[in-house]
Amino acid sequence: MSFSSVALTGFDAHSPLRHELQRQLEQQLKVLDTPDRAEVVLQALVDARERSIVASTSAAQVREVQLRLRFTFRAQTPAGRELMPRAELLVARDLSYQESAALAKEHEEAELFRDMQDEMVAQVLRRLAAVHV
Repeated sequence: MSFSSVALTGFDAHSPLRHELQRQLEQQLKVLDTPDRAEVVLQALVDARERSIVASTSAAQVREVQLRLRFTFRAQTPAGRELMPRAELLVARDLSYQESAALAKEHEEAELFRDMQDEMVAQVLRRLAAVHV
């Protein structure tokens, strides 16, 4: 990356995406708590996990759900100069569902969200690598 420090702002304090993004970034540069001291400020505008039913039986039992991880962000300098315009990333996965295996499907859903998050972090890192301060 062409910069040595970054600050992450706009995230929920307990955001799993923020945690993984910070962990990955710390392997390459300094992640600072104060945006005014960082070379690049990565601002989260939307960090959302979504789950919607896409198929059900005539008896209203869920058969398939779609999981979505949505992240909208931008990068700028502490002074507000835009380095990367607002961008939205969306990762989605379909998951078959059975009431009789609800616990197993819960674990599978959590694992899918982790995989989706890893994919999203990789996309964000690639985009940040293209930023020139």
